[in-house]
Amino acid sequence: MTVAAILSQKGRQVVTMGPKQPLREVCDTLATHKIGAVVLIDAHGRIAGILSERDIVRALANDGAGALDRSADVYMSTKVVTCTESETTDQVLGRMTTGRFRHMPVVRDDRLIGVISIGDVVARRIELAEREAAEMRAYISAT
Repeated sequence: MTVAAILSQKGRQVVTMGPKQPLREVCDTLATHKIGAVVLIDAHGRIAGILSERDIVRALANDGAGALDRSADVYMSTKVVTCTESETTDQVLGRMTTGRFRHMPVVRDDRLIGVISIGDVVARRIELAEREAAEMRAYISAT
């Protein structure tokens, strides 16, 4: 299965913010949209960073409540690992596992077109395994 297949099932809507947004507003956005990370886009529409719940927890642990009034770019991850629509779930899952992150922006021509999470990848792999098992059971019972 490819990233394109995941995006066609889950949709391509992406919640983005600017890197200068206060961390407090990022928290509100994550809660409102029930998401675990937000992609931060610069003035030219390019990915500047990504900020996850894990980044926010670290910010609060290190800087206390004052972190909420600082801008997102202070705490965002700037080395954003991306993927393309043509990559397979195995490729993406391997990179997420190795990098120990759970959200990956999907790009085309260096432009953000979607975001997939490790949950999206795992759910699709489980669906595929269940389908293959059902097909195998049907094949065995037919012979």
